[in-house]
Amino acid sequence: MPNHVLVPIDGSPPSWAALECAAEQFPDSQLTVLHVVDPVAGSYGGTEGAYYDVNAFDRARERGETLCEQALERLEDEGYESVADVETAVETGRPARTIVSYADEHDVDHVVIGSHGRSGVSRVLLGSVAETVSRRVAVPVTIVR
Repeated sequence: MPNHVLVPIDGSPPSWAALECAAEQFPDSQLTVLHVVDPVAGSYGGTEGAYYDVNAFDRARERGETLCEQALERLEDEGYESVADVETAVETGRPARTIVSYADEHDVDHVVIGSHGRSGVSRVLLGSVAETVSRRVAVPVTIVR
């Protein structure tokens, strides 16, 4: 049984399913709910070139904090006993890379992550954070759809 489980969330149904899975499967483990704000969130391309909107980035970070609060509320509403051992974090960076780094730096020994289940061209074009994390992180990964 892992001691520290990392659950990255983005507000999508698969990420909420991953949170519930982690709480059910690892009730005695410390859970960390992580939201990663992509630094591109504040960048836009316009007709006069690219610019950076600090307010857009701040809103993305606030959304991450709200998602973490919602995660705690969901766990509490569902009656999971492990709510007391849940931490939240909002980090900035490229999602897959940041998740892997966070796991390495915080003694995480299992990752439970949601996947949108993309395949074919959409997966190639959009990439898969869950797939990249599972290939690069040094601990077991459970992918939830």
